[in-house]
Amino acid sequence: MVDTWWQTETGAIMISALPGATTLKPGSATFPLPGIGADIVDDRGNPVPVPGGGYLVLDRPWPSMLRGIWGDPERYRDTYWNRYDGLYFAGDGAKRDEDGYFWLLGRVDDVMNVSGHRISTTEVESALVGHEAVAEAAVVGRSDATTGQAIGAFVILRAGNEPTESLAQELRDHVAHVIGPIAKPKTILFTEELPKTRSGKIMRRLLRNVAEAEELGDTTTLADPSVVEGIKARFLAQTDDEG
Repeated sequence: MVDTWWQTETGAIMISALPGATTLKPGSATFPLPGIGADIVDDRGNPVPVPGGGYLVLDRPWPSMLRGIWGDPERYRDTYWNRYDGLYFAGDGAKRDEDGYFWLLGRVDDVMNVSGHRISTTEVESALVGHEAVAEAAVVGRSDATTGQAIGAFVILRAGNEPTESLAQELRDHVAHVIGPIAKPKTILFTEELPKTRSGKIMRRLLRNVAEAEELGDTTTLADPSVVEGIKARFLAQTDDEG
């Protein structure tokens, strides 16, 4: 099983291992395929040194790529080409390790900026579910006056585990051990369910609304809209207790 990167808009796989030719690293998409020009840049569009993380871009067009949006050429330019001059903006966060291997961090909206460090929600979620007590986890970034963003985690425990403060601290320490201290969640809320669509996708957008104490967005696509209301109530109660 290999990881690859591509989009519907690119029309083909852009970053992938070549069978029999590329040494794999589990979880890494490895390198751009021959003829593909991919890079990682910072907020200003400057290439990020290796190792390092930022925004994934393509710096060389490819024949199969989307060439426009029917009836809306301005939207096409604004979405993919206007953010960085001469670069195709994929909308994904990525990093390269010391060997130059590409690691995809997910959509930019799902990449948190904690004290200048880009941390993928997927990375933290994977670390949490790697703990024997955790069945499922969802992570979001929430505004923080000190670090810019802080990590908030919503955790479902496996049967037989009690949601205690000592377990929450154990999970924070576990994430710090797996990823690093900068990735330690500031808050962990234990819950019995997560807001999911009918197809099973976690609605992180709604969890961000909860974490930021905002009005909930559209919940019509949820399999059970009452789930997020319950999470909101528990989150507010926990916040009041901490305050």
